[in-house]
Amino acid sequence: MPRPEVSGSYQELSEDVERVSENPAEDRGGEMGVHEDASSVILPDSELGTSAPSLRFSKTCLKNVFSVILLFIYLLLMAVAVFLVYQTISDFREKLKHPVMSVSYKEVSLYDAPGIAFYPGKAQLLSCKHHYYDHIPPLVNPGQQGKIECSTWRINYTDPFTNQTMKYALVVQGPRDVKKKELVFLQFHLNETDQDFSAIDYLLFSSFQEFINSPEKAEFMKDCESSYSSWKFSGGFRTWVKMSLVKTKEEDGSETVEFKQETSVVNYIDQRTKPRSDQLFFVVFEWKDPFIQTVQDIITANPWNMIALLCGIFLALFKAADFAKLSVKWMIKIRKRHLKRRSQAMNHIS
Repeated sequence: MPRPEVSGSYQELSEDVERVSENPAEDRGGEMGVHEDASSVILPDSELGTSAPSLRFSKTCLKNVFSVILLFIYLLLMAVAVFLVYQTISDFREKLKHPVMSVSYKEVSLYDAPGIAFYPGKAQLLSCKHHYYDHIPPLVNPGQQGKIECSTWRINYTDPFTNQTMKYALVVQGPRDVKKKELVFLQFHLNETDQDFSAIDYLLFSSFQEFINSPEKAEFMKDCESSYSSWKFSGGFRTWVKMSLVKTKEEDGSETVEFKQETSVVNYIDQRTKPRSDQLFFVVFEWKDPFIQTVQDIITANPWNMIALLCGIFLALFKAADFAKLSVKWMIKIRKRHLKRRSQAMNHIS
């Protein structure tokens, strides 16, 4: 038989076989005719071999390959999602352990007048007066008793650290009006001293009014000395102290107050005619600026953001797992259908 006729008959046979395998119910009536045509044709082994690759690289095989690729992609995405869950939880725990310090400033026109506690020892307060706009008039009769135009309070209490030594404190009301640059100018006098260096200790506490209203002023001063730091100013100088207030909020909700100071020291030129063995002390207290600094620790980890992120990640995981499950089932189903059709086609060919 000539080869062109054999090739044409094989092509017609292949089309009939594919049609029968796809629609076996509809073409059952013409199945005998196909068998007769197939049996009447004798194909060489070489042409059967060349028809096998066309079946292997069919559309079904390509779909299977793409399904496998998509399955690996979704598995990779699932691994990334698991890593993101772990990283999110780790970052949240780290932020809980290390809160961030937050600093805010509140502007005020009037401060609550602070209390200034002096420990003069043998020194004597000569004058005390409130001035405004950074102006201090020239001294009149330095070293002599002047006017005390400040609210003062003298108190004795037991040293909170030794509980044996009695301490004498002179409490003075500090400045309030920061807009008018209110300041308090004090002058002390020490007649004689057996020390090589002379200085007066002082401490600042938050509210002079709280001290006045306290029924136990001795206990109040003991608590202040235990809580606040003390400073010194030397004799023979004018020490200018500029204060700023810092409030710190603790984790338990309590609030602590701390004073920051900037000091400048100017030498006092003693112009008294007679030589003196006594010592003069000058000190000025003023607010630095109208801003109260508030410091608190803030936890930047937001649990709601973490919950929303975890919900999105878990939803993606479930979707990926569901897709992978359906993909595997679909691949198995397609594979079985392909093998079934192939076996039917081979049976028809044989």
